[in-house]
Amino acid sequence: DFRLPELDALSKLENVRVEYDPRSYIRSSPFLVVEISSSEQAAKLVRRAILIRSIIEYWGSGHTYSDVYAEVKHEQERWALYKTSSFKFTVDAFGKSLTQEEKVRVINGFSFLEFTGPIRMRNAQAEFFVCEEYDETREPKIWFGRVVGTGSRDLIDRFDVKKRKYLGNTTMDAELSLLMANQAQAQNGMFVYDPFVGTGSFLLTCAHFGACTVGSDIDGRQIRGTAGFKRGVDGIRANLAQYNVESRVIDTAVFDASRNPWRPGPLFDAIVTDPPYGVRAGAKRQGRVGGTKSELSLRLVDGTPNHARPDYYPPTEPYEMSFVIRDLLHLAAEKLVVGGRLVYWLPTVAGEYTPHDVPEHPVLQLVANSEQPFGSWSRRLITMEKIKPLDSHEAVVPERDPAHKNFRDRYFNKFEPVA
Repeated sequence: DFRLPELDALSKLENVRVEYDPRSYIRSSPFLVVEISSSEQAAKLVRRAILIRSIIEYWGSGHTYSDVYAEVKHEQERWALYKTSSFKFTVDAFGKSLTQEEKVRVINGFSFLEFTGPIRMRNAQAEFFVCEEYDETREPKIWFGRVVGTGSRDLIDRFDVKKRKYLGNTTMDAELSLLMANQAQAQNGMFVYDPFVGTGSFLLTCAHFGACTVGSDIDGRQIRGTAGFKRGVDGIRANLAQYNVESRVIDTAVFDASRNPWRPGPLFDAIVTDPPYGVRAGAKRQGRVGGTKSELSLRLVDGTPNHARPDYYPPTEPYEMSFVIRDLLHLAAEKLVVGGRLVYWLPTVAGEYTPHDVPEHPVLQLVANSEQPFGSWSRRLITMEKIKPLDSHEAVVPERDPAHKNFRDRYFNKFEPVA
């Protein structure tokens, strides 16, 4: 599930203590009961949430409205605070649709609160929320409370890829891009890197939350806008201008991330990326299939060494998925500051996945592992945090081949069992 990891990430980012019983979390339910010290802290926690729609101060619940009314009436001192405030009621249902007449009856049922302030559907001083939650038993659980803070789900529409001036076939969905920025805890003063930048989705969302961002890719065509669905619009730069984040996107560069030119040592506060795993675009790295051929690399063309020509494009070779992930973890271990986060997508084969398929590194700790299933395969949003300085280039060698090894070949062979 993606919701609890985002809640935990925002709790740490905003320095808001949140207490809840993980055993009370039900994936199919839209609600989770938590304890937060104040309404102000709750509003601070949720203000940039993508998957948390709102936080509601609990006033009562029950299987019937009589149960809810009875619990609400036990704390009548709450009512006085909003006696003359402007207010609104929102009535909703989960697992069922309510007619407008039913919603009006629900609202009228709370007339015992005796609010005398004006009703305002916009910018009300107090908003109250009623929800009927239905499960497979069709027995409702009714919730009632005061809305104390709302998330930023409106950003999903703002960053909708259909509205972007430039996109490509690997452009990440807006909701997931924003979620990853939260998992990385992107904020003012941070330096965030995407080593497989493509069309730059993560540069946009992390910059929106205040981070300075930089990206690289071995294929400069995606960056420049000479490949993709919308060409001739100045590539990534067009999106930076559209979302007014030019000042926070430092630059983009073209190079092989496994042979990067970054200075030695920690540099980035977060690395946020979607490695190419072959479903829509195959991974490449510098090199030649069959090894280096000096007669090609060092030959003269019109008197100029081939590699020194301005239009020279270094040869590339296929980059097997397990090596992509291995090198990504090594990059994070070396380039992240202590406390920095690596957030990336890991493809796995549904029937073969085990927790051991998530790569490990001595200086990186697994924080979250959330699955997005696609039938015979899944991709997992992996969040890792650097817990100590890197004092060795040794990484954990897996005891067996992970389920994402040769993922591209297996995907196009419909994941036939490996002999």
